[in-house]
Amino acid sequence: MRYAALGGGKRVRPLLAFAAGEVAGAQPDTVAMAAAAVELIHAYSLAHDDLPCMDDALLRRGRPTCHIAFDVATALLVGDSLQSLAFQVLAGGALAADPGLQLEMVNTLAIAAGSRGMAGGQAIDLASTGIELTVPELEFMHIHKTGALIRAAVLIGAACGSALDASARACLDRFAKYSGLAFQVVDDLLDAHADTATLGKTAGKDAAQNKPTYVSVLGAARSRELVGELHRTALAAIDPLGPRARRLRELTDFIVQRER
Repeated sequence: MRYAALGGGKRVRPLLAFAAGEVAGAQPDTVAMAAAAVELIHAYSLAHDDLPCMDDALLRRGRPTCHIAFDVATALLVGDSLQSLAFQVLAGGALAADPGLQLEMVNTLAIAAGSRGMAGGQAIDLASTGIELTVPELEFMHIHKTGALIRAAVLIGAACGSALDASARACLDRFAKYSGLAFQVVDDLLDAHADTATLGKTAGKDAAQNKPTYVSVLGAARSRELVGELHRTALAAIDPLGPRARRLRELTDFIVQRER
């Protein structure tokens, strides 16, 4: 479990939770628990996604994937245990002034991780191998597979602070949606054009497995244009939040400019 959860990584999702917590004036120590829960779900998903029955990956974060370092059965149990630990962490302490709000945080993370979020998106991804998807179909898949957990990170982080009004929550939700899509388009571009040493995982794997990506559907040039459009839309979404959203703006810049 330590190997899968602590071995490197960008930590974008927990950073987004901290940044959204700043918008709501949350205490960092409180957000840390919510951020850890989100990252544990992400780590579990990677351990399972890398399995031979899924993406059959050999490298993750510059090291052998969990099932290669240990074995398939261990990697399966590692993912199960990391997922359980995420909810233990999220429910284990007082993260919100209102217990009902903390229960809503648990519900948000559960939806993001399950069939209506990440797992459902992964199922679509597996079923789409060798199939040409339209851009709306591709977007639908990634709103679930990648975007759901990014959205959960933002909403759960914000819930650790003072209650935000409906308008502010809508700003954060819109920001998370477009940042999540931008993250995925950049991922597709990197998979197509970066090398394995830079990525820390096998480059060109999507093309080798004949998976639909933004690059395969739109081409590299149009995909880069789309990243810019999504970036601008995400920034515009949080413009009404003013200086409180500075960290969110910085993280969105990082998401679109990253090289791995």
